[in-house]
Amino acid sequence: MKDKVIIITGGSSGIGRACALAFGRAGAKVVISARNTQKLQEVGEELAAAGVPYLAVTGDVSVEADCVKLIEETVSRFGRIDVMLNNAGISMRALFQDVDLQVIRQLMDINFWGTVYCTKYALPHLLKSKGSVIGVSSIAGYQGLPGRTGYSASKFAMQGFLGALRTETLHQGLHVMIACPGFTTSNIRNTALAADGSQQGESPRDEAKMMTSEEVAHLILEGTRKRKRELVMTGQGKLTVFLSKWLPGLTDKLVYNHMKKEADSPFK
Repeated sequence: MKDKVIIITGGSSGIGRACALAFGRAGAKVVISARNTQKLQEVGEELAAAGVPYLAVTGDVSVEADCVKLIEETVSRFGRIDVMLNNAGISMRALFQDVDLQVIRQLMDINFWGTVYCTKYALPHLLKSKGSVIGVSSIAGYQGLPGRTGYSASKFAMQGFLGALRTETLHQGLHVMIACPGFTTSNIRNTALAADGSQQGESPRDEAKMMTSEEVAHLILEGTRKRKRELVMTGQGKLTVFLSKWLPGLTDKLVYNHMKKEADSPFK
């Protein structure tokens, strides 16, 4: 990673922040982007304290012009792009029959279109550097999760897009990786949208029993170095992906029962 230039969306907290520090300590020049300027500056201060060359660009990945600005400012500052880490994302928790469709549109705009926009404008530079496009996805991109129809749809779409791009650029040296953490201690559940679009405000899960963002960042860094195709990070996740291919009916029942155990589950 020495002197490689990495762009990380959703870089102000959670997995994005952890990846910024991990890649930076590995020698990369780091560009972080998020909507919250204050939190972005705080991560920037951490990078500066660690001696990492960085650039912080405030922006919303669901806005195409912001993604164009992110790429242009990166190239203006560092002259190249080696890794486009599409990490920005938002979740939801509501039954489809109850959810406002604007919630699903918002998830698609951020999780799917944010990946498309950033990858589109970074691609010429990544082809030149034979770099990496990474999408931080989820087991929800392999197996539909009840109560998270919009989230699953956005992750299936992201994975389909990146898979097609991988094949399309098969002979151009581009590395495409789909990274699927397990449940991770980040604020994605706290900021998840409810049926009416309001933030959930608290996690329905025991955060202490989850992977840390730092563990996820380490695995993403190693996967990038080794130019892996897919990165499913937990035993439970690997089992779910395997079963969904070979025993889909059983997997539906297991996933339903697992999600039913959440605090305040709508399936009780």
